Amino acid sequence: METNTEAELFSSEYENEPVPRDKRRSLLSVASVWAGFPMIITGAVTGATLVNGLGFVQALGAMLIGNALLFGYVGTLSALGAKTGLNFSLQASRTFGRTGYMVCSVLLSTLVLGWFAVQTGLVGASMAGAFPVNATIIALIAGVLFTLFTLLGIRALSIIGMISVPLFLVLGIIAAVQASAHAASIWAYQGTQTGSLALGVGVTLVFALFADSGTMTADFTRWAKTPRQAWIATSTAFPVGNLIAMLVGGVIAAATAGSGDVFSLIAQNGGVLAVIAVVFLFVNLGSVCTHCLYNSAVGWSSVLNGKMRILTLILGAMGTVIAVLGIWGIFISWLILLGIIVPPIGAIIIADQFLTRRERTGIIPRVRWQPFVAWAIGSGLALAANLMVPEFSTVVIGLVFSAGSYLVITKLSQRAGAAAASVTN
Repeated sequence: METNTEAELFSSEYENEPVPRDKRRSLLSVASVWAGFPMIITGAVTGATLVNGLGFVQALGAMLIGNALLFGYVGTLSALGAKTGLNFSLQASRTFGRTGYMVCSVLLSTLVLGWFAVQTGLVGASMAGAFPVNATIIALIAGVLFTLFTLLGIRALSIIGMISVPLFLVLGIIAAVQASAHAASIWAYQGTQTGSLALGVGVTLVFALFADSGTMTADFTRWAKTPRQAWIATSTAFPVGNLIAMLVGGVIAAATAGSGDVFSLIAQNGGVLAVIAVVFLFVNLGSVCTHCLYNSAVGWSSVLNGKMRILTLILGAMGTVIAVLGIWGIFISWLILLGIIVPPIGAIIIADQFLTRRERTGIIPRVRWQPFVAWAIGSGLALAANLMVPEFSTVVIGLVFSAGSYLVITKLSQRAGAAAASVTN
């Protein structure tokens, strides 16, 4: 017989229906979910990459622009999630069609599972780099722990966020101060690979880091009580959490010309700080992994009409195997490349559900061709820009042209439909 505690711990995740109003969560809970996601070691390393390639001042500009774009993009999708109570897959079905949405959902749900594997493998690699341990065994332990914790559902993401944020703030500041103690001017740092990055590429790197889960934000913010609270929750991630993580990594890079790895800097102190660093590594990258696995499980649950927790176990096992086998490294370039074609999905949903079809009547068709054509145009131009004019921000190109082309295509198809109807009548 199920106890009240068990029922509370494993309550419904509403994988295939809107979250009821009386089941929505507090602002603190939803904000903790998003705040704990981007304030991570990976963000710090990205900040270091930007600073080494652009110099500190230009890198700061890329961070600010990229996070402003993320705030507008993710915030709008978050507000839509809170308004409807629908997760990403159900949200996408309104735009791409009752079965057409599966293309988007399968793509993104698979991508975030890849990130789960990447970050789980990184736990093992980081530990092996700092201590005499077996990276494979550590990755296996991490994958099992992260999978089991994700079974708690949205509650798990909130809990780990509340722990991860203060840990990163304290240890990140310690690492940055320690690194810059004997450094020259941080502000004047020109980078170790000056000219290797353009400002537009830097903006793309900032955005691409959360292009996938940012597009799937409704999985998290459908639990918010109002669109306003969803916007506030998003702001704790972009710009606040993401910018802090990148700045910490950027300061470390400017001081040491290094990678911005907070864990390694803390762990090398030994003693109690080394123990705290290990806890920090598991909690911090565990935050990324639980979020990504949750996204993947909710997405596949909608596609397969299954249960989030069953899919969590299956997908967590798959991601852990990929991490343990050590083949997670080959996913990184592939995931970043596919990140270019992901943002147009969200841009089209925004254009459709906020601008062209605010009031919906009738039955949604199985497949709507208009968003797929717009997606192909936006992603095609972004990929072309990546090859021919890489100094431009491919993310901005993809967002603008996918949304713009969708609005034009929709307008033309509506006119054609109206003309055909008038001829018939």
